[in-house]
Amino acid sequence: MQQASSRRQALLSMSSAAFLSLQSSCSSKESNPASSASGPSGKQPATEPLHYSSLRDVARRIQSREISPVELTTRMLDRIAGVDGKLKSYATVMREQALEAAKRAEEEVQRGRYRGPLHGVPIAVKDLCYTKGVRTMAGTSIYAGFLPDHDATVVTRLSQAGAVLLGKLNLTEGAMGGYNPARDIPVNPWGEDLWPGASSSGSGVATAAGLCYGSIGTDTGGSIRFPSAANGIVGLKPTYGRVSRYGVFPLAESLDHVGPMVRRAGDAAVMFEVIAGFDSNDPTSLRDPVPHMLDELEKGVRGLRVGFDRRFATEGIQPEQSAAIQAAMDALRQLGAQIVDVQMPDVKGVRNMWLILCAKEAVAAHAATFPSHKNEYGPYFREFLEMGAAVKAADYAKAVQYRKELSTKYRAVLSTVDAFVYPAAIGRAYPISKEAQYGSMAEVNGARDKFANSYKPPLGANVYTYPADLSGTPTITLPVGFSSEGLPLSMQIAGQPLSEPTLCRIGHAYEEATGWYKKHPNV
Repeated sequence: MQQASSRRQALLSMSSAAFLSLQSSCSSKESNPASSASGPSGKQPATEPLHYSSLRDVARRIQSREISPVELTTRMLDRIAGVDGKLKSYATVMREQALEAAKRAEEEVQRGRYRGPLHGVPIAVKDLCYTKGVRTMAGTSIYAGFLPDHDATVVTRLSQAGAVLLGKLNLTEGAMGGYNPARDIPVNPWGEDLWPGASSSGSGVATAAGLCYGSIGTDTGGSIRFPSAANGIVGLKPTYGRVSRYGVFPLAESLDHVGPMVRRAGDAAVMFEVIAGFDSNDPTSLRDPVPHMLDELEKGVRGLRVGFDRRFATEGIQPEQSAAIQAAMDALRQLGAQIVDVQMPDVKGVRNMWLILCAKEAVAAHAATFPSHKNEYGPYFREFLEMGAAVKAADYAKAVQYRKELSTKYRAVLSTVDAFVYPAAIGRAYPISKEAQYGSMAEVNGARDKFANSYKPPLGANVYTYPADLSGTPTITLPVGFSSEGLPLSMQIAGQPLSEPTLCRIGHAYEEATGWYKKHPNV
């Protein structure tokens, strides 16, 4: 173990040229697609366990009838039964419905009615997404018995693509920071004492642990990106309005984003193309046509302009995280990208302004149950809603103006490059107790701040996530190495509105060259 950790540390500190050379020499042609004749097939190493195969790989195997949707779904359900008792990622396992969907998919594939790369693939959704006749609890005790009479649009589109829905995934209460005492806390598969990420924690844990081939998360202030970083997976936060929010419990309607959480950038492209698109039921839904995502995926990064603010991206975070991101920039340069110096706008006040906006909108979202049932909420979310109820109109107006000004400046930076790289988190997942996660805002935030404040000058992780939510611009988060303890490190690639194809393209090129996606938790 110590020898493996030393090797990882050496990888972080070596030159990019040596790094890429070592990756090439350590991987066979089959296991390193960058040097393989297999090209865009997305095939994983033959020795990789089936549950850790990429979504695109199992899709290829279903299409070629190498494996059946029923077999795949049964194996996944058995793995959930054997592993998730400890990990607690699922709020509800839909075994009977999943097997029925798998049988339909198998019959259709056998008759030559293949719908595409999600057909017969087992996935899961965050338990904010309505599922007709299946409980949708939103991490609360108040909605423990809520049975929606319709599916969320995102669930409908996954079903129309032939995906097999395994179940609903646990989350923080109301998709904010702490857990309701009546709900389970997902356990980070890299270490049971580690933060599993923010509200889409169940999505992050299930995807990282091989309990689904992709999942749906939501992001209001970082809740796709934080659990992706903490669990070592890929998370795509789309452009605001790109994926319908209809039938998804809101936290803050002007900030909420819905997107895929997967293990490969190409898998994010597949899921995004299915769930994106205009929805007349969502007034904020964009009418722009959905691109053919895989058409861009294999084009590489040569000639792309990738922005980098060295000070913003590398100071005030874990040294290993900083080193990993700088090594990633060297790798992108070696792959042909042009690294461009840019300057992030001043974001020092972003946390307070975001809190005002989110808390005020959360009160509106929970008007039917707060404050009338406030004692049924857990400590954290109850305090958060009370804070929102106390927001004055003048303070909210000030926050709205701040958002407008920051978004303008941030989008201006994005307009000068094809992408902009910076952290998704300040480092590897930090230690936090179960008791703290069930506790008050002070207890939950205290664990985070204790970790963050050990790095000077501490900016706090939220400065890396809030700008893209406030501006409604897309980002992709992906693994960028491992700490000396063997825990995932990550980076975030941000882009202009509607640049999801470019973000997936850059992420795919980077992961093909470096191979960090091959490392999985031992569960």
